[in-house]
Amino acid sequence: MKRMRILVLFAVVAALFAACANMQGQGVVGSSSPVLSRIVERGELVVGTAASMPPLNMTTKEGEIIGFEIDLARNMAGAMGVRLNVVAMPFSELLPALEAGRVDVVLSNMTITGERNRKVAFVGPYFISGKSFLTKYKKIASATDASEVNSPSTTLAALKGSTSRAFVEELIPKARLVPTKDYDEAVKMLFQDEVDALIADYPICVVSVFRYPEQDLVASVTPLTYEPIGAALPANDPLLVNWVENFLNAMEGSGALRMLRKSWFEDASWLEKLP
Repeated sequence: MKRMRILVLFAVVAALFAACANMQGQGVVGSSSPVLSRIVERGELVVGTAASMPPLNMTTKEGEIIGFEIDLARNMAGAMGVRLNVVAMPFSELLPALEAGRVDVVLSNMTITGERNRKVAFVGPYFISGKSFLTKYKKIASATDASEVNSPSTTLAALKGSTSRAFVEELIPKARLVPTKDYDEAVKMLFQDEVDALIADYPICVVSVFRYPEQDLVASVTPLTYEPIGAALPANDPLLVNWVENFLNAMEGSGALRMLRKSWFEDASWLEKLP
């Protein structure tokens, strides 16, 4: 029943944007919207994601990419009247791919920051997160301030190109930092006691606790930072930015975005699909 209600709300949002998509297909957007025109002309929205950040984006045993952000991307493509093409790549390569035009949008648990916003546009947030520790040690998990683990005897893993890495470098400079290409690599290092903790967005840490119950992992209960998660867009297309902003507003106003969050964060049945 919940899925059906979400699908109905998605249909309403898509209907609201159908006229816009049709106008774009007739060339009304023209050269004033280079990326939006490109999307409509080729009939495909290319979305970049890391595909390794459950439950926002992840890869199943069968190689299918699923998650909260993938459903969001699918509905975005439907509202544009085009098909969806999800492209997976390491997190650190997503913004370069966006700037180079290899993807049209990035939806990948990406925090909106001033540094990133100088290079690309952002719309959102569509989700609020925060930094947390994933560890085997309760002393680290109970830390409420970064200074409590700021020691040369502490080894931390963080995703390359992420705000987590910047957080460690700025606020925990005495700790040994091990950058990783994805969260799977970081969690494996934690299992093998190569690092004391992984610092990542709170949902990633909590999901890992449930995903690997035999490892006795714990996650810090109180997120250490405020992390607004948004859609990254090309800097040269204000009309596309405006379109996505209105799309997300319609999703939020209709209740579809709230129900989508609930379906992924309150129902963990998707865990069975993961490797």
